[in-house]
Amino acid sequence: MSTILSIQGSPRGERSHSRRLQEAFLRAWQARQEGRQVVRREVGRVGIPAVTEGWIAAAFHPEPEARSEVMKADLALSDLLVDELFAADRLVLSAPMYNFGVPSGVKAWIDQIVRIGRTFAFDPARQGNPYTPLVTGRKALIITTRGDHGYGPGGANAHMNHADAYLRAVLGYIGITEVTVVAVENDEFGGEAFAQSYQRAERSLADLVESF
Repeated sequence: MSTILSIQGSPRGERSHSRRLQEAFLRAWQARQEGRQVVRREVGRVGIPAVTEGWIAAAFHPEPEARSEVMKADLALSDLLVDELFAADRLVLSAPMYNFGVPSGVKAWIDQIVRIGRTFAFDPARQGNPYTPLVTGRKALIITTRGDHGYGPGGANAHMNHADAYLRAVLGYIGITEVTVVAVENDEFGGEAFAQSYQRAERSLADLVESF
């Protein structure tokens, strides 16, 4: 049985284009086969706490089994979010590009799930790369929207698109290397250019339903 973890990253509700595309894709994917599950985690409209000093002390404790009750409490949400990630074999993330990066809720979620000993291992004695990704065997779909155009690969503004590169890098760091990005551009301009971009995204997502 396949399970998608759906991270809903837009702060907007029904006005969110990325959220609307995400939900349409999830419905189509789930309808393809009986028993498919979707677990939704809202991070755009529900605040995810920022990492704190207590969180860091607990996460990097040299003996995890000896963490105090306070430390366990500091990591409780992180543990839940990491468990959700491991329980799924696919990840669908809606993340509109904000100021050339990702929304703050998406960043907060990432900070909570990139955990030493949980989603990556670190061994300073290991030759070459001391880091080992632990979230392997999964693939991800990123659905994003951009206010202007030319932010995709080869575009005039691609060098300012830090959102896609960041998400690919951080997901790859924990072991999710098969990442597909579907984007809508011209969100702020609207009109025919936006409509055409939105329709291209819809077609791309429809094509992905079969293979995702």
